[in-house]
Amino acid sequence: MDIAAFEGLLTPGGRALLGEVGASDVSEHALLATASRLRARHSPELVGAALTQIRLRLRARAKFGAEADRMYFTPAGLEQATRASVARHRARRFAAHLNTGSPAGSVLDLGCGIGADLVARGLAGCRGVGVDLDPLTAAVARANLGAFGLEGSASVRAGDAAVQDPAGHAAVFADPGRRGASGRIFNPEAYEPSLTTVLGLARAAPAGCVKVAPGIPHDVVPPGAEAEWISDGGDVKEAALWLGGLSGARPGTTLRRATVLREGTETATMVADPRLGPPPVAGWRRYLYEPDGAVVRAHLVAEVAVTLDGALADPRIAYITSDASRATPFARGYEIHEVLPFSVKRLRAALRRHDAGTLTIKKRGFAADIEQLRRELRTSGSRECVVVLTRVGDAPVALICTALRHHLKAEDTPA
Repeated sequence: MDIAAFEGLLTPGGRALLGEVGASDVSEHALLATASRLRARHSPELVGAALTQIRLRLRARAKFGAEADRMYFTPAGLEQATRASVARHRARRFAAHLNTGSPAGSVLDLGCGIGADLVARGLAGCRGVGVDLDPLTAAVARANLGAFGLEGSASVRAGDAAVQDPAGHAAVFADPGRRGASGRIFNPEAYEPSLTTVLGLARAAPAGCVKVAPGIPHDVVPPGAEAEWISDGGDVKEAALWLGGLSGARPGTTLRRATVLREGTETATMVADPRLGPPPVAGWRRYLYEPDGAVVRAHLVAEVAVTLDGALADPRIAYITSDASRATPFARGYEIHEVLPFSVKRLRAALRRHDAGTLTIKKRGFAADIEQLRRELRTSGSRECVVVLTRVGDAPVALICTALRHHLKAEDTPA
């Protein structure tokens, strides 16, 4: 899809075609027939662009919900875009910090992509300027601003993020490219632009935020920055480094934060407590807690353990055990019914004793083919059980559990 074809979609005729394609069957088996029918009345380029957009919108619903149906995408732009819930979370933080009525209250968005964060901040009341190296992607971001009626408060231009001047902006948001020809980029200095470059640009403004991969090494977080890991629906989606006036870290220190989102809203956020040492280690107690991925990434397992009066069964594995049954947004809870040394034969017999039928199998620090194990266990009872596979020291163990009802969420439903 080129810019000319994409811009054709923004005309009245193009919008009508998008509506027609949206009401058509664009599945793989019907795609050729649908395209042939539409090409009898429209140019092949415009039909191709419309089909691409509608198919991308269908995929985008996982990130943007129903709003995807009025947005515009490129394949790479959709893959790299911030999901709507995370973008709204960040936008609220920008809006709370910025004086958006001031002439200097705009956010310079470097590497804005299709404009997901730019739109979210605009809807939160922040003015902004987006910059993206790819002219087509910049055009798509402009169209998304228009789709949400934000043309008066934000703009987008094509350009190299690395050479932009943050002067005159109240804050910088940078989203460097983290995918290359061979896939994901894990070295922050191989980002496009590099982490060093975007940190320098973000520090040139009074406040800044740099979007990074969740696996970013803790030792590259610069002094004065706050590193935040965000999970949505139990899955870690992103990390971000907050700088200047947007950082909660004291000068010369760093701060780690884990934020848990549920249904697009902030359920809870937790920061590191520098007074805490490593969590205690103890034998298995009555309950098992599986910390949220954002907690694990942020190295805040000790902080969660304190809230649960808990300990680790193994100091290397992030499973908390406790005698307290407490609802927490930072971990999923299970009641432990039996702990046994792992073997398939021993576990199968134990599951029969517990009348286990439908199984949810979890593992941490344990190498196993889950589906193969499920077949070998051959459960046929009436109870829903959770099997947790882990290690204590060098010994593999299996725990037979049930989910605490106040911790059970839709995504935990056994299959």
